[in-house]
Amino acid sequence: MIYKTASEWRNAPQKRVLLFAMSGLGKTYLSKMLRETGDWFHYSIDYRIGTRYMGEKIADNAKREAMKVPFLRDLLLSNSIYIGSNISFDDLKPMSFYLGKPGDPAKGGLDWAEYTRRQDEFQAAEVAALHDTDYFINRAQTLYQYPHFVCDTGGSICEWVDVTNPDDPIMTDLASKTLIVWIKGSEEHTAELIRRFDKEPKPMSYDPAFLLATWEAYLREFGVAPDKVDPDDFIRWAFAKALAHRQPRYQAMADTWGITVPQQAVAQVKDTEGFVSMIADALEMRG
Repeated sequence: MIYKTASEWRNAPQKRVLLFAMSGLGKTYLSKMLRETGDWFHYSIDYRIGTRYMGEKIADNAKREAMKVPFLRDLLLSNSIYIGSNISFDDLKPMSFYLGKPGDPAKGGLDWAEYTRRQDEFQAAEVAALHDTDYFINRAQTLYQYPHFVCDTGGSICEWVDVTNPDDPIMTDLASKTLIVWIKGSEEHTAELIRRFDKEPKPMSYDPAFLLATWEAYLREFGVAPDKVDPDDFIRWAFAKALAHRQPRYQAMADTWGITVPQQAVAQVKDTEGFVSMIADALEMRG
């Protein structure tokens, strides 16, 4: 780790951290709070994916749908209208819509081959965006003169990491540049995430082997043909399994490359001093 003790962390003139956790546990809350102080550069992995790596694909998908409407088709072909993605730090829906959900096309589902093709695109984009962290650390310092840096990752980071390999290329790269911090939720937080997701299911990205096994298990359990699957029902069913699938991966990442902070501690952080103290406490606990 780049900061091995609480004192090293507290005294570091340039603090660099990377936050990872399931969605809804406070990664973006902390990142925005730090950014608003004016001393921290906030690098959002999801925003980088949606702009640099998948922005054109997202826009082209919207144009493809618009081309099905004669009125809009004529306007597009004559360059009379412009269709683009209005993705932001606070609104990543364009990327979610592009990822989509597999199942019945009458219910907005994607063919399995198309769905997994988009999943593969997202995996490549996220890995590239993660490796861009060093570029943005340097950019934040040399271009904008920010002394501190926080990387706000997506929940799917654990899907692309080999947690059994201490030399995993993604994590060794990130750990050499940032302090890796896992925000760990409780069982109550897990129940709340499931409740929230059940109310508003949204597309997610998963390790291909896990995703295929989950898809095949769903088809067997419910005896349904792939093109008759209710897309929302499948991703709700898959989400609960994903939480159990991801938890040990997150734990292994924190144990090997970083530190763990409980979500209860994150909820108490109101300013930079509180954040610095929370990280210092976690470093002391790790020893």
